[in-house]
Amino acid sequence: MDIRVRFAPSPTGPLHIGGVRTALYNYLFARKNGGKMILRIEDTDQKRYVEGAEQYIKDSLAWCGIEIDEGTEQGGEHGPYRQSERKETYSKYIQLLLDKGQAYYAFDTAEELEAMRKKLEEAKADNTSYNPLIRKEMTNSFTLPEAEVKQRIDNGDPYVIRFRMPENEIVHSKDIIRGEIKVNTNTLDDKVLFKSDGMPTYHFANIVDDHLMKISHVIRGEEWLPSLTLHTMLYKAFGWDVPEFAHLPLLLKPTGKGKLSKRDGDKLGFPVFPMEWKDPKTGDVAMGYKEEGYFPEAFINFLALLGWNPGTEQEYFSMDELINAFSLERVSKGGARFDQQKAQNMNAHYLQQKDDGFLADLFMEELSKKGISAEKEYVTKVVSLVKERVSFVPEMWEQASFFFEAPTEYDAKTVKKRWKEQTPALMKQLIGVLEATKPFSSAKTEEEVKAWIQAKELGMGAVMNAFRLSVVGASKGPHMFDIIELLGKEETIKRIEKAIEVLG
Repeated sequence: MDIRVRFAPSPTGPLHIGGVRTALYNYLFARKNGGKMILRIEDTDQKRYVEGAEQYIKDSLAWCGIEIDEGTEQGGEHGPYRQSERKETYSKYIQLLLDKGQAYYAFDTAEELEAMRKKLEEAKADNTSYNPLIRKEMTNSFTLPEAEVKQRIDNGDPYVIRFRMPENEIVHSKDIIRGEIKVNTNTLDDKVLFKSDGMPTYHFANIVDDHLMKISHVIRGEEWLPSLTLHTMLYKAFGWDVPEFAHLPLLLKPTGKGKLSKRDGDKLGFPVFPMEWKDPKTGDVAMGYKEEGYFPEAFINFLALLGWNPGTEQEYFSMDELINAFSLERVSKGGARFDQQKAQNMNAHYLQQKDDGFLADLFMEELSKKGISAEKEYVTKVVSLVKERVSFVPEMWEQASFFFEAPTEYDAKTVKKRWKEQTPALMKQLIGVLEATKPFSSAKTEEEVKAWIQAKELGMGAVMNAFRLSVVGASKGPHMFDIIELLGKEETIKRIEKAIEVLG
């Protein structure tokens, strides 16, 4: 079998990270099995179409490193890959179902449909939808004479085309993750396949496209599990082979209860979209993982482990490693609880693996925003000292600001605890030690300062804590002697003198 999978989003808004995970699992499965990854844009719902959403989807997948083999931009022998460009194809196939008696015209008005629902509710019927039993009482091509049906169509009367669900039949469907699923058709409804505007519904277009694009495996979210029986029946109605299905577990709120939503992200301060999204109508901006400082490989690694496990202790994966390890059999049935702290920890790991020069380029962009200019060589050395203390590049400023700006104020708690009556005299002596130290390297200054402390029988903490406070402005930062090597002798002594002047 040729492995062909597809990711088929609707351009009705930004791509939720649950959708990214679906795309990722499709991609991993395809690459693992030497198959093809198809991107199909399902834009049949023109009323909910959002300008810019399609490009956002493509940009997001590209940022994540999910490569598309066939699609609207890549082309392919099974296109077009945008559903709105396939209207004639759907008309052809809906006629096939009508000719076979597997679909029918329904002329029911909104008022008639509402009256039917109320009647069924009052009768406390198990199924209150437009089902195989109730269609016999409605206005459709089963209850109307053939001539009247034709006349109504010729007159331009509004209608939809519904699927003819068989009565009281047990349908067996298979799911790679969940096993066999059995459903009685009496619990289902005669779904609309073609809408009154002449466009196919999701269910119909989806099945036709998957067949014509030779999709071998349909890997999609759990929310589509209730549609599995209908889709299986549609394949059988056409006489087509049914692809293999796999329905992925939901991404859950951090509490573990309920599906993760944008509201959860807004409330707790984390993104639920891969990239920043600006609503074209309201102008509202939603956070994105890219803009929040996440590396794509960290985002993908984190996302892959939400609902799948490799069966080993390995936690960090490159894309190639994910491809080699992935299997649908190891995808869980239960929902995956979202853990933002784990996402941050994942990003910290990848940040620390990055080349210092690469990180320096990113940090220099942050410095530029603050109006600070510095040589890359210097910034690279700074980055090497602080990168293990942060999860994101912008956080480096908090850890490294004193490398670029001398402190103008001093942390009050540290001053109270570390700056004593005898401290100014000690700092003046320290200046003398530093002035005499050559070369002014981390190793040499550490050797000389510690030798002086020992010779004078001074307390290490009494000197070093005040030393750090003078140079940094707080009790933070990397190894003290690494700091002053970068700052240089002149700047270091200048800062100590300033602290003596300000703090007394």
